[in-house]
Amino acid sequence: MPAPRRAAAVAAAGLAPLALTALAAAPASAHGSMGDPVSRVSQCYAEGAESPKSAACQAAVAAGGTQALYDWNGIRIGDAGGRHQELIPDGRLCSANSEEFKGLDLARADWPATSVSSGSYTFKYRVTAPHKGTFKVYLTKPGYDPAKPLGWGDLDLSAPVATVTDPVASGGYYTFSGTLPERTGKHLLYAVWQRSDSPEAFYSCSDVSFGGATGDSDSDSGTSGDAEGGAAPAPSASAPSEEQLAAAADKSTVEHHGHGDQDAATTTDPTDPAEPAAAAAGEPNEVKAAGAVNLAETGGDSSTSYLAVGGAATLALGAAVLFASVRRRALGGGRHGR
Repeated sequence: MPAPRRAAAVAAAGLAPLALTALAAAPASAHGSMGDPVSRVSQCYAEGAESPKSAACQAAVAAGGTQALYDWNGIRIGDAGGRHQELIPDGRLCSANSEEFKGLDLARADWPATSVSSGSYTFKYRVTAPHKGTFKVYLTKPGYDPAKPLGWGDLDLSAPVATVTDPVASGGYYTFSGTLPERTGKHLLYAVWQRSDSPEAFYSCSDVSFGGATGDSDSDSGTSGDAEGGAAPAPSASAPSEEQLAAAADKSTVEHHGHGDQDAATTTDPTDPAEPAAAAAGEPNEVKAAGAVNLAETGGDSSTSYLAVGGAATLALGAAVLFASVRRRALGGGRHGR
């Protein structure tokens, strides 16, 4: 191979891996967890992943380790496609049947709880990358016993307390309204976020206390105390701060293609290749909101993945132009010599 053409080929080959690297560096596309009422995983993360304060969170770490708390926004099933009850067995709802998050399934009445009242409630879902989809929030039925494993039969699936499709993210949250029915004592809210541009779904459990202080551990069934039967009041819940989320972002595996993001069976890519272009054209408000969210958890904002893809395309195009230019000069030089 003549030297000029060989140089062009080497240059193109050297740039191609850079393009692929840029594409691979794009963060996973959507993650989140309920922020208000705060989810179990977010609450335990707020207490400090390495040394949480509450007994329930300490037990969760003992059962599943600290990485689950750093991956607070990754309780998901990549190929759920609405098959939530089929894929998640009773007793594994809070972990979405994930071994990593199994500590969140512990049946105990002393999980930190958010104090709520019956009536209108404004839910805030903490999101690290906005995406189209539907949120449904379910409440446990009267008679729920928090000291027993949570099953699908414990949730009032026929009457979600909140349902919303394609809300607009603002300030790092999806905010939407719902209505809490009459309840007393400790209960649990189960949130399901099913994306519409992918089969991926996210899940979260939020402990709440009706009709009094969060330390009231009596449920409708009269059960009180912790999993061992003692009278242990549940401490008040509190969401992690922005500073906490940013400080430990590099310890999360979620934004580094963890949890099967590169597995074709659990892909987070849109199911319809034409969907991204159509969505961009048809949902300017959501796109604008996505750009406005400061994604401290991923080390960038929602434009990061677009910049990565654009940079990869530019590198690939540059390689092609360089190759063609050198080849023309090589061919032209040969004809001149003859």
